[in-house]
Amino acid sequence: MKLHSFRLRIALLFAMLAGGALAGFGSISWWLIHEAKVSRLDAKLEALLSRPQPPREDILQSYLPAFEKSLPQELGTGKETPIALLVRDRDGQTLYRSELWSADFNLNGLWPAQPKFLPSQFPRRDRQRPPNTSGTSQSPPDRPRFPPERPPNIPPPRLITQRTKTGTWRIGAIAFHESQIAIAVSLQGIDREMAIIRDVFLISIPVVLLIITTSAWLLSYGALRPIRELVVAIRQVTVKGLDQRVPIAATDTEFVELIQVFNQMLERLERSFKQASRFSGDAAHELKTPIAILQGELERTLQKAEPGSELQQNLSNLLDEVSRLSGIVRKLLLLSLADAGKMNLHQVEVNLSEILAEIVEDMELLAPHLAVIAEITPGLKVKGDRDLLTQVLQNLFSNAIKYNLPEGWMRINARQQGKTVLVTISNSSQEIPTSDRDRIFDRFYRGDPARTRKVEGTGLGLSLSREIAIAHNGKLTLDPTLSNQTSFTLSLPMKK
Repeated sequence: MKLHSFRLRIALLFAMLAGGALAGFGSISWWLIHEAKVSRLDAKLEALLSRPQPPREDILQSYLPAFEKSLPQELGTGKETPIALLVRDRDGQTLYRSELWSADFNLNGLWPAQPKFLPSQFPRRDRQRPPNTSGTSQSPPDRPRFPPERPPNIPPPRLITQRTKTGTWRIGAIAFHESQIAIAVSLQGIDREMAIIRDVFLISIPVVLLIITTSAWLLSYGALRPIRELVVAIRQVTVKGLDQRVPIAATDTEFVELIQVFNQMLERLERSFKQASRFSGDAAHELKTPIAILQGELERTLQKAEPGSELQQNLSNLLDEVSRLSGIVRKLLLLSLADAGKMNLHQVEVNLSEILAEIVEDMELLAPHLAVIAEITPGLKVKGDRDLLTQVLQNLFSNAIKYNLPEGWMRINARQQGKTVLVTISNSSQEIPTSDRDRIFDRFYRGDPARTRKVEGTGLGLSLSREIAIAHNGKLTLDPTLSNQTSFTLSLPMKK
């Protein structure tokens, strides 16, 4: 799916980059926190397994249960964390095994290789105790130390992680000459803490991502300010607004070249429009005099010709063509004035209802074969040039007649809507192709030749009518209609 909003793409790009960074940061942070907790547990296990002062064999069995109970405090895990203890002698016989020690633990390779030829850390059971010659009873110390002291050449404890049916365990094991000791600590406490941290990340990362995306959306609005200025300038590019320029002084350097190119384009367009407007205006103005002279000579010669003669008919045809050429020149002159913004309007109060009523009466003579339906609200008054507005309405009626179907119809609807007068002229016609609808107001454009080859016209009427409507602060539009009909609407502001 292609996103057509540049601002949205910027925000989404920031969101993806920030999301990736936050996800990576969260994952690495979570892993580092987990490793730090496990490393701290490993340090405590190693320190506990390497304690000095071994207990005597006669108190070993009574000491181990108490030692197991002290493990949560020694390791700082809390009483809710399961901890298991296993002690074996040098022959692999179990001296002590806690209830939590799982049979799923894999003991293969758990203990490092036992040192050889070292003195025993535990007295052998078959050895005789030295006689008590002091005459006092021997008693264990207040708190015997366990496990036995690790000589310097004893390998350090081995720490591994095993997963069983009861969960994940961190196991520390050490092997002495006379004994093997293993302590297994469940990682469920760490897992619970990491689950909380994970939930915090899962909540905080989307919130931070939303804040970053919103900030990117808002910041992009300011970053795209030069583009908005260009859009405003482009919208003002009309014949009357070609002198508009986008200021460069306060623009970011990244947009300077774009704005310079746009301003240069406006300068070229302004020169071209002025040249074209001046040419058409000058040409129309220069043609007025010879056409007027030609028309006057033809009229005078026509009066001298013999009535009903071939010469009179030819002169009459020439006079019609000259009159048509005079109309074209007049329209070109008006269009050139409109392009230059110099269309002079003799503004008076104009009663559109009366003008429409007069034109409808003339329709009986101009198009007696058409069915005319008129719905004209009386008293529709606007302020404008009566002659030019009459010309607009006559152009619309003329097109409705020329492009109508045989035995067709015409509908005129004039009404007030708010502070606007709307005049809609509809007629039956062939369907106008979409390509023609887009260009129907272009100058000298007459659409599909198949539809227009038998219809007289220059392609200037609708273009001129629209310019006259714009000069009166109104507009002329081609309405979307059903097939086999055409509808134009002229909208003008009411007289204040």
